[in-house]
Amino acid sequence: MRMADRVRSRLVVNHAQASPAEVAAALLDEGVVLGEGALMSLIAELRREFLGLGPLEALIHQPDVTDVLVNGATEVWIDRGRGMERATVAFADEHEVRALAQRLAGTVGRRLDEASPFVDARLESGIRLHAVLAPIALDGTLISLRIPRARAFTLGDLVDCGSIDAVGARWLRALIQARVSFLISGGTGSGKTTILGALLGLMPTDQRLVIVEDSAELQPDHPQAIRLQARPANLEGAGAITLQNLVRQTLRMRPDRIVVGEVRGAEVIDLLSALNTGHEGGCGTIHANSAADVPARIEALGLQAGLGREAIHALLAAGVAVAIHLERDSSGLRVVQGIHVFALDGHSRVVARPALVRVGQQLVAQEAFEQLSTLLGSNAPPDRIEVPCST
Repeated sequence: MRMADRVRSRLVVNHAQASPAEVAAALLDEGVVLGEGALMSLIAELRREFLGLGPLEALIHQPDVTDVLVNGATEVWIDRGRGMERATVAFADEHEVRALAQRLAGTVGRRLDEASPFVDARLESGIRLHAVLAPIALDGTLISLRIPRARAFTLGDLVDCGSIDAVGARWLRALIQARVSFLISGGTGSGKTTILGALLGLMPTDQRLVIVEDSAELQPDHPQAIRLQARPANLEGAGAITLQNLVRQTLRMRPDRIVVGEVRGAEVIDLLSALNTGHEGGCGTIHANSAADVPARIEALGLQAGLGREAIHALLAAGVAVAIHLERDSSGLRVVQGIHVFALDGHSRVVARPALVRVGQQLVAQEAFEQLSTLLGSNAPPDRIEVPCST
């Protein structure tokens, strides 16, 4: 066993911290004497493990890293927005991975053990933690870290990095100016939260935004962004505060815009109801494989919450006008795939019709482009976009 591991074991057994005095005492017990430089290096390493993210600490400070994923002791991966890359760091063994996962969960008062083998929480640093212990995770304990941006992306940043072209950006800005309610759809890791944060930063500064999230990730550059975070039940199974509870509370907080970070359950009914009762311009994100799948996703959530199919579609049609769909292209870049307009079909069902769709590097007008222009009214950009002839 290497010296650092022996010292760490002694500190754990003695319930000691990685302070200079306690590390020196542990070294003395091991019969080891180090010079000042080597001692301070060892202390720094141990403090990273006791207080920080251990071997992962250096990864989260690398530029552009958005995710750090641990697949057992020997596999660590990172994502810089261009797809997964194998990292050079590794853990000594499964015990070290498990210990890190449990310690991180413990720092925010969450339980992670055989009785509760997975956790989803936000660390004090803003990093979102998800962990699953072995043997539920067959190949070893899994840790997923979502790293918050040091600053919120602006719409200009998204244009610069190629997520959307300049013309498309003008149409997104117009959606905000026209106070159109919208949903941002896409798969996991497609950039929904990033785009939403950029759009929230465009909202007028005299408007009060009330943001509801299961795990706080949105940090928009806006002076009146009020954030609420759901709370899981405690170890006794009591004290849970759900997204539905919080959406209802927003109605009493004088919101100009209600924002749900991720629509994933019964809160969909309260959000749609709010958007139908004078709270225009609200928004949120939702998981869906395509914009065309969003109405079905909303329907499924509404049915689970006990609302009838016809009522769900009626609320959706009257309350939400647009879906902005995101995808990751073949290079791993998160891009705006298109802007789609919601409309009722001949069977009182909501469908998403494409208005602008990404072709190559640009958004190109589609069948519902005129409906989008009409929806935005005087806020519609003056871009001359040719609408394809219907066949």
